[in-house]
Amino acid sequence: MPAKDRYSVPQRLLHWLVAILIFFNLLFPDGMNAWRHLIRNGRTPSPDDIASANIHAYAGIAILLLAIVRLAVRFSSNLPAMPDGQPAFLHYIARITHVLLYVLLFAMPLSGMAAYYLGIDTAAFVHAGPIKSLLWIFLVLHILGALVQHFYFRSDVLRRMTIG
Repeated sequence: MPAKDRYSVPQRLLHWLVAILIFFNLLFPDGMNAWRHLIRNGRTPSPDDIASANIHAYAGIAILLLAIVRLAVRFSSNLPAMPDGQPAFLHYIARITHVLLYVLLFAMPLSGMAAYYLGIDTAAFVHAGPIKSLLWIFLVLHILGALVQHFYFRSDVLRRMTIG
């Protein structure tokens, strides 16, 4: 498919909606943590505890569904070309980072669902430990990459995903 000079409006909306939901769940897991603490200690969660945990779970499910839509849109749409005048290894790093972010966008909600709905303790550990840490690392790399593109290389990569 031929490249274009910016991402489509649906691509940008999906990107930012997923970003908001990810940061919401990463920054505010308290409801799920409280629910898990009650369950692990053999106590019965109140309806408010369950509702609070459900908000976290539903946001995670929304991330998973939106990630599926994002991939469908990504594979059915033209993508902007990689910016010129940069070392080839940066394009490679960008591709690897995006692939790993997508893997984590699937692994995080799937492990969370296995923990919450199926009670699988190993999934809870992986969800709240290694996958969460990796997600933070790759989100920071993604953001730093966009900022380096914008401020150091003076490319339009950041603009393509914001105002177009």
